[in-house]
Amino acid sequence: MSTELIACHECDLLHGTVELPPGGVARCSRCGGVLYSEKRNSLDRTLALTLAGLVLYVVANVFPFLSFAMQGNVTVTTLATGVEQLYDQESFGVAALVLFTAILAPAIQLILMLYVLVPIRLGRRPPRLAQAFRLLRRVQPWSMMEIFMLGILVSLVKLAAMAEVVPGLALYSFAMLIVVLAGAVASLDPRIVWRRVEIAR
Repeated sequence: MSTELIACHECDLLHGTVELPPGGVARCSRCGGVLYSEKRNSLDRTLALTLAGLVLYVVANVFPFLSFAMQGNVTVTTLATGVEQLYDQESFGVAALVLFTAILAPAIQLILMLYVLVPIRLGRRPPRLAQAFRLLRRVQPWSMMEIFMLGILVSLVKLAAMAEVVPGLALYSFAMLIVVLAGAVASLDPRIVWRRVEIAR
């Protein structure tokens, strides 16, 4: 048993950490809550999903998102079009919120994950690793692409009766990006990062 201690997230009982086999789960001796788990191939899986997410993010922001055909007029929109429309309507606060939660926060999350994980995979420690990882954990809750996607789906239902709506490549990429990012977050074992921080001290 190591000297590292971990508090149960449910009842706050302190436990000493032990090495687990791949796929193993450590549980609280008092309440049975999950303390931590040893995820299989956590680093490689998270890196693969992050790289896939980066490609999907670029596609979602570069290619057409939706096309509207009404009375012979075709309008092509991109992911940033909604932000531009809100800004033009002087809804500055909402425009800034959509810009950050649907565009900037996912980009920051992807960049930070690569900054943290790639050097660790290569056996190195990037500068300010602890600060970068803490920032990543703070940014993750602000990545609300699924809410943005839900709003788009509601709008599509309302617009379907008035115009022909053609989903673009970016829409499918955006939907896949939501799933891929969620998978990357779920597969990441934070203890891998903190171990690298402790080794460097």
